[in-house]
Amino acid sequence: MKIKLLAFGQIAEITGEQTELAADVCDTTELLQLLYEKHPELKSKSFKLAVNQKMAQDVTVLNENDTVALLPPFSGG
Repeated sequence: MKIKLLAFGQIAEITGEQTELAADVCDTTELLQLLYEKHPELKSKSFKLAVNQKMAQDVTVLNENDTVALLPPFSGG
């Protein structure tokens, strides 16, 4: 399955530029496990996932060509 992976801020510094990921994952839990294996430093970072521009709650099923964003904490005023 192909997933478009977008990363922002400090998360992008760890994972690199936005990319298309070909992986055998069926949900966000499996995707996180794969990302932690590829980029162990992510385990110490705080971030949230959004799937197709909607914040992922708990386990979210992934489909072919979904866009998953890795979002670091936002600050601002």
